[in-house]
Formats: sequence, structure tokens, C-alpha cells
Amino acid sequence: MNDVQWQVLLDVIAGKTIKPLPVGFIIDSPWLPGWAGISTLDYFTSDELWFEANKRAIETFPDVMFLPGFWSEYGMCTEPSAFGAKCSFHERELPYADKILRQVEDIDTLSVPKPQQDGLAPFILNRLKLNRKKIEKMGHTIRFAVARGPLNIASFLMGTTEFLIASRTDADKVHTLLKIITDYSIQWLKLQKQAIDTIDGILLLDDIVGFCGRPDFETFARPYLKAIFDSLDVNVKFFHNDADGKVCSPFLSEIGINLFNFSFLHSMDQMKAWTGNKVTLLGNIPPRDVLGLGTPEEVAQSVTRSIAGMKDTSRIILSCGGGMPDGVSNANLNAFIKAAERTR
Repeated sequence: MNDVQWQVLLDVIAGKTIKPLPVGFIIDSPWLPGWAGISTLDYFTSDELWFEANKRAIETFPDVMFLPGFWSEYGMCTEPSAFGAKCSFHERELPYADKILRQVEDIDTLSVPKPQQDGLAPFILNRLKLNRKKIEKMGHTIRFAVARGPLNIASFLMGTTEFLIASRTDADKVHTLLKIITDYSIQWLKLQKQAIDTIDGILLLDDIVGFCGRPDFETFARPYLKAIFDSLDVNVKFFHNDADGKVCSPFLSEIGINLFNFSFLHSMDQMKAWTGNKVTLLGNIPPRDVLGLGTPEEVAQSVTRSIAGMKDTSRIILSCGGGMPDGVSNANLNAFIKAAERTR
């Protein structure tokens, strides 16, 4: 993000009404390689192709905030790899991490990995360090430390169904697992900030939070999310959960979150009410069925509908209800941007 975009983000989070409403998208490996005309494997393995894909997106859509901006990542494999998960990579598909915990007793074999040396984290951080000067020469800055959330990581290590069942049958073991993951995540975020002093934000992504009812959220998610968001003194605390967001939304501000990317299944008005209008909302048209597969006209109509009738459009950044999906065209993005410009 450049300095102007960063200030706009801070202003929106502070509650200032910006007209026209700003536009922002989470972009990473599901969208960027295909859009840039390269394979997923090339995107992950070539610093030059990774940099050029991100640079091209920024230059093609200069008025859009791309979050977190020059995201160095290996899909869902980053954190599981540190725990020893086998990661499978394919030329034109996203990578996948195999589970390593076959039974809850296996949790006792885990220890906290070292992000400086374990798994893919060192490669991710080194890519940012190697490309930092080129990024800054463009007028952009690395702003975010990024990690997957504790429930998300746990679901990869155990399997989603197995993790959710264990939270009911073996709660103590699950807490042990979540504490180990949280300790690692905090170390990983701190390492990123120590290495890159321009970082002033956290992005944490955890869709498994959306599978929890309120008692489970308060028991297994809330304390660990809060510990992670409290771990860095930064101005932007950004949370992504594009599964169900109704349960977690009333707690976001207390946890420390001030920016939330949520599911298109919830309206802006609903989310404003559930968060007490204390959290900036990033959303909220359907990512796949409209932004990815719709016509430009349908995209524009969906953007207009997402804020239709709203009396208060403060703390809103127009986006889709999730990360940018594969296959979104320039025509659809331009239709989105033009619809946003009409919100003056």
C-alpha cells in the first residue's frame, strides 16, 4: 500500500466518512497467478514472477487498496509446514497440507515451532526482505504481518471434522493444541515486525471461527484471538472470516479487531448492528458467483445493492465477502470500481 492509501485506511478505521467509498480487496494465490498469466507453481517459486504479478495488479488498478499488499505466502501450507505437515504443490492448483494428528493423543507430541527456521516461514519472510527495496521504489510499503488463525491451523493439523469433534470430546487436549499454535503465531507475527520496521498492521485469517456457536467461540476462539491481536502494538488489526460471522462479530472490538472481512451472507446493516459500528467493514458482494462469474452489469448492481438504504456509510470499504476468487476479470473489477465511484 502507498502512503495515501494507508492514510485513507486509517481514516476509515477512525470513523471518518470517505466519499466516494474506498475499494479494497484481499488478493493472493487463488487469483493473482491466473490473472497474471502464470502458473501457481511459478508464482510460488519465482521472486521475479511473484513481484511482477503484484506490481501489475497495483499498476492496473491504482485506486484500489490491495490487502495486505505484496502478500508473501504459500497458500494454506505456511503454518502447517512449521509443524511438520507434508505439503503438496501442483502447477495450477493451490497447495495442500496433510494432517499430522491422527488421534488427539498425538497433540502431546507437539512443541512450538521456531518461525526463524521451521517450515516455509523463513522463505516467506526472506522474499519480503529481498524485494523490500523494489516495493518501496514503487512508492509502496510492507504494512502487514500475516498469519492464519489458530482454529484454521488446528483444522489443517487434525482435519476440520476431527478438530471440531475433539473440541467437544477432548477439550483439554484441544486447548493444549490451541495454546501451542497461538504461541507459534505470536512469535511468527513478532518476527515479521522485527524484520520489517514499516509493519503497522496484523492480518489474521480464520474461517473455522465461523463454524462455532457462541459457547464454542467464547471457549476455543475468543481468548486465543485476543492473545494474538494483543501481541503487537499496531494501528490496524484486520480479521478475515468469510464463514458465518454473526457469532464472532459482537466480540471483535473487545478482541482488538478494527477491520473485518466477512461473509457476503450478512448485509452491511446487519454487521454494523452486530459490531456496534465499532469495526470497519470490508465487503460485501458475493466473491465467486457475482465478482467472479457475473457480468459487469451484475457486479455493478451488487455493489449498489450492498449499501442501498444505509444511513451511515462510515467505516466501510467496498469489497467482496472474502478474498478475491480465481477468474475475476478486469472488466468486472472495473465495473466494481465505477460503481464505487458513484457513491459520492
